[in-house]
Amino acid sequence: MRNKSNQHTYKALKISALASLICATQVFAGPPFLTDDPVPVGYETSEVYIFSTFDKTKNEKEIVIPAVEYNYGVLPEVQLHVVIPFIRASEDEEPTETGMGDIELGVKYRFIQESDYIPQVAIFPMVILDTGDEDKRLGNGKTWYRLPVWMQKSWGEWTSFWGGGYVLNDAPDKKDYSFGGWQVQKDINEKWTLGGEVFAKGKDSEEEQGTTLLNFGGFYKLDHDLELLFSAGHSINGKSHAIGYLGLLWEFGGHEGAVKSSSGKPAWSASQTGR
Repeated sequence: MRNKSNQHTYKALKISALASLICATQVFAGPPFLTDDPVPVGYETSEVYIFSTFDKTKNEKEIVIPAVEYNYGVLPEVQLHVVIPFIRASEDEEPTETGMGDIELGVKYRFIQESDYIPQVAIFPMVILDTGDEDKRLGNGKTWYRLPVWMQKSWGEWTSFWGGGYVLNDAPDKKDYSFGGWQVQKDINEKWTLGGEVFAKGKDSEEEQGTTLLNFGGFYKLDHDLELLFSAGHSINGKSHAIGYLGLLWEFGGHEGAVKSSSGKPAWSASQTGR
């Protein structure tokens, strides 16, 4: 019993230390890819992410520092999802603003299991609530929605997931748009998994361009239920973006026979695909 208590204390200290590192370095963090996977959290299992993200364009810079993501396996094949971000936004010749961003809620449902020839498939609809202050550039200005479908196939040490969907956004000066991505990753050893992706999104307003990004990152296993996540990338077409992600994942709970995530981690969250 005492050993178990010491383990939890050790994990809490590691979470605290890495969260401090994220805030101190102001590095962009999140679960690190923009492309999502269809693997839900195991039944009655919880995932907690503490992360920061960075997104820089020609005239603007946005740092999510910190953000908290929580995922829970409420049913077999069904995951509940929430992200609460705190944002630091700056723009040329404008004061820097800091505060809560738009809160993200979602449900992931995997309805096709992977077989030798068929990929697993899931839907992951999300609603992003109007909780950030639009006047301070911390929010969208109105609740909006993301409607994606994600697929995945694995071959030994290799895993690939891909898919896309549509954003519904009728906030002032915003418009609906499509998005999609393709990711490939490899388990290097028991500790390291590395991968890369191509991700594209359409125009989210009449004044803006769409963008295509090339992004590289991975995961490093600190413990059997604790991982460090990271990625960095840049646009290769359309509007210029430099992006980055750094985060810490802690998984706990569940029961014997629960289906664990085999892909990696969820895609970018919060503001990243909405701007």
